[in-house]
Amino acid sequence: MAYSSQLGLQDATSPIMEELMNFHDHTLMIVFLISSLVLYIISSMLTTKMTHTNTMDAQEVETIWTILPAVILVMIALPSLRILYMMDEINNPVLTVKTMGHQWYWSYEYTDYEDLNFDSYMTPTNELKPGELRLLEVDNRVVLPMELPIRMLISSEDVLHSWAVPSLGLKTDAIPGRLNQATLSSNRPGLFYGQCSEICGSNHSFMPIVLEMVPLKHFESWSTSMT
Repeated sequence: MAYSSQLGLQDATSPIMEELMNFHDHTLMIVFLISSLVLYIISSMLTTKMTHTNTMDAQEVETIWTILPAVILVMIALPSLRILYMMDEINNPVLTVKTMGHQWYWSYEYTDYEDLNFDSYMTPTNELKPGELRLLEVDNRVVLPMELPIRMLISSEDVLHSWAVPSLGLKTDAIPGRLNQATLSSNRPGLFYGQCSEICGSNHSFMPIVLEMVPLKHFESWSTSMT
């Protein structure tokens, strides 16, 4: 999860988030190089009185500054499209969880089980235990197996919501009357926090999401105890 004064992205937990972070670094380097070049040119124009007339009127310069931006855009677009298609792939999920957004809580249904569903409300500040996080802790966590592809079906029963978990690279809109899907997979166990990322009313800030990723044997024990 994020911590105070953090400047970068959260640590990646899924292969998709690792790809997104690599793409972020790739694009940021391109932006840095362009900014440095523009700053150098502006500084040169302001600090020198000499002008090269042949350079100012040369056809070659116009060709370069037309083609070079197109090449840069292609260098950004190709990795972006690759990751976009990767995020839409559904590779034989072993588990499907249906998520419904409400004002202002989430409800979850494990569709592969007969009677495994619950609502997830934010834990009030006066009920927090030592070590729990204010505005991020819930009464019922979503327990999922790690290192396995899981399909999330996301919708809403009232207004627009957005189911987002940054460390997994997930952000999917919950739209009334429409069922969106996303795939998640965690490389390691742990607690991963998210929040509703679509302004949905007065208590929009109080819709946290907590995923508890555990080994498969622990997930089986948990699902047995819940049913």
